[in-house]
Amino acid sequence: MTTFNFGDVGSLSKPVSDLIEKIFHAAGVLWEPKQMVRIAQAQAKVDMIQAIAKIERDDLIDRTAKRFFNEELRNQNNMESIIGKAIPAVGEKAKPENVEDDWIANFFDKCRLISDEQMQELWAKILAGEANSPGKFSKKTVNIVANLDKSDAEAFTRLCGFGFSISHSFEILIYDIEDKIYTGHGITFDTISNLESVGLIQFNPLTNYRLVIRLVIPSDRGFTQYFDQRLWLEFPQGKKMEVNTGHVFLTQAGRQLASLCEAGPVDGFIDYVKEKWKGFGYKTEPEATIGTATTDRV
Repeated sequence: MTTFNFGDVGSLSKPVSDLIEKIFHAAGVLWEPKQMVRIAQAQAKVDMIQAIAKIERDDLIDRTAKRFFNEELRNQNNMESIIGKAIPAVGEKAKPENVEDDWIANFFDKCRLISDEQMQELWAKILAGEANSPGKFSKKTVNIVANLDKSDAEAFTRLCGFGFSISHSFEILIYDIEDKIYTGHGITFDTISNLESVGLIQFNPLTNYRLVIRLVIPSDRGFTQYFDQRLWLEFPQGKKMEVNTGHVFLTQAGRQLASLCEAGPVDGFIDYVKEKWKGFGYKTEPEATIGTATTDRV
């Protein structure tokens, strides 16, 4: 995502202007691409602290004021950086005025501490995504992201490299965590356990999750896709059309964040899955025409 050019302030689209106004009214964040404005805002808060103290300035007060000044300046820089990164992704049909004030306030309360460039990109995608489609990201998801380390985000992106779209439902296929196809790409028991602890997945090493497929047009086949590779999945005759998706299940937050991951396909994984599915009694065939499908988790 390209950072917004602050020199383009005068040419902001209406949705972007509405978003900035929404941010100001809901979170009190005044987005100004001028360092002196940020410094003045921080200094005003320092002056307020000193006025409330009503005592002679001493070393302790001076150190407190200086720390507060630096923190406010850093937080403001972080928030403005995230806003700037989000602006290019705000669409012409965005409806930021429909984003809840509480969501905006909670978002900036959490993101103000984020200074890492890559993590700011993630926060910017969430802000733009919510502006484009209000309600897309829950406050719970925002709170989970606030507790993610950069290594957590990177591990989750790697995990999404093992995701299949099955009847339009994105599923992470982890069948045997000890298999080299996973461990060779940094997905281990510890990785999975940690992602579960932060709230992005559910992990059950003792049983497999299953996805039930119901087709609008009766058929014994279902649609699957792995990045740009598409397959039809054929089930044994007389058997319920449900796909064994392995030991990992994405939580709501995990599903919302998976849509932002820039994961890539893992070499050899589609062949690995085809062998697993063959063992389950499924057959895979080249692309063909089938009916529209819906899915249910069991």
